[in-house]
Amino acid sequence: MRTMLAKHLCGLLMLLPAAIVSAQTITLKVHHFLPPGSTAHKNFMVPWCEKIAKESAGKLKCQIYPSMQMGGSPQQLFDQAKDGVADIIWTVPSYQAGRFPVTEAFELPFMVRDSERASRGLWHYAMKNATAEYKGVKPILFHLHDGSLLHTVKKQVKTLDDFKGLKIRAPNRQSSKMVAALGATPVPMPLPQAAEALSKGVIDGAIIPWEVIPSMKFEEITKFHTDAGAGEAQISNTAFIFAMNQAKYDSLPPELKKVIDANSGPEPSAWVGKVFVEDIIPGKKSAEVRKNTFYSLPAEEVKRWEAATASVTEEWVKDMTAKGFDGKKLLCLRKPERLVNKAATCRSSGQLTCGTDRRFFFAHGLSQPVGNHAHGSRPTQAALTSSTTRTQWRATHRRYAIAHLPTNSEEKLPGEG
Repeated sequence: MRTMLAKHLCGLLMLLPAAIVSAQTITLKVHHFLPPGSTAHKNFMVPWCEKIAKESAGKLKCQIYPSMQMGGSPQQLFDQAKDGVADIIWTVPSYQAGRFPVTEAFELPFMVRDSERASRGLWHYAMKNATAEYKGVKPILFHLHDGSLLHTVKKQVKTLDDFKGLKIRAPNRQSSKMVAALGATPVPMPLPQAAEALSKGVIDGAIIPWEVIPSMKFEEITKFHTDAGAGEAQISNTAFIFAMNQAKYDSLPPELKKVIDANSGPEPSAWVGKVFVEDIIPGKKSAEVRKNTFYSLPAEEVKRWEAATASVTEEWVKDMTAKGFDGKKLLCLRKPERLVNKAATCRSSGQLTCGTDRRFFFAHGLSQPVGNHAHGSRPTQAALTSSTTRTQWRATHRRYAIAHLPTNSEEKLPGEG
């Protein structure tokens, strides 16, 4: 009897180390809607997960499920995190039209100029103004992509008139309104559905950033690409969130919470924005290899597009005001916590006006009113040589921002204090 008891005891002792290791390792289920070859998966989520694994000494690790492998649709990802189906998700909040209206400020037409710094600004803005929209999850970071442009199958779009009769995929509510204002018929849908819709002729074109083109093979379907010219604000952008189930975060021991916290916030947000911008080149290269056709809008045509879409911004302001917010002040940066840019509003019919804070525009990568640039008036298209790239133009803005950042510790950029 004693011999048998001793054997059982020895067996339990042999299993104990493995049980301890298992208890020390927490696996986080990370769910998103793009394939493993996408920028979001390989250049953002994989490195992020590797970083928290290293900093937690292996106590945290990720199991990433791309391409909706855990089931559901991209529109359901936010609630999957909120309900605990997934521990962490990456998604576009505005895939659920109207549910995240405060965050939509960064998706208004011609709002963003630099995605890296605007991603940092989006974190500050969302955490100060949109926390009610994200109850039930712990935001890890917010970010923007590299800026959308127009990709079409059969016809190059060069002017407003070229939009007539076209059906264009739009990722969210504000870009749908923008497409309609430009004269086309918007067809809202998540990105994974767009490739099939283009190939089957359901839509004629799509509003999509460069970075995702190769992973979804859009360069094989679309033949024409239209973007704003060098130095112009992006035609549109999309806000993303990387978020954790609040209960899962709360269940972590303090030292592991610190690891998550150290990899959350404005700087990780800016890092992801930069990651997406860096993939513009390979994205565009994939279309160049296929000898697709590219077109950059002249400055005068950009102004026409801006004027045509100014009503979208005005409508957002009115909608926010009707919901109990001060939409105009949210957009106009009149107080530190208001981080969305006023450019589109200031370019509108004049019903709304805003003050000016150049430090904020350059530090957070947002567009600013025409004729109010720190280096004088906006250069004409003729003045922008073929060697001038958007990156070079942004670098000029960066030098200005660094030179003019406040040195007094009591004086901080809007939203950072």
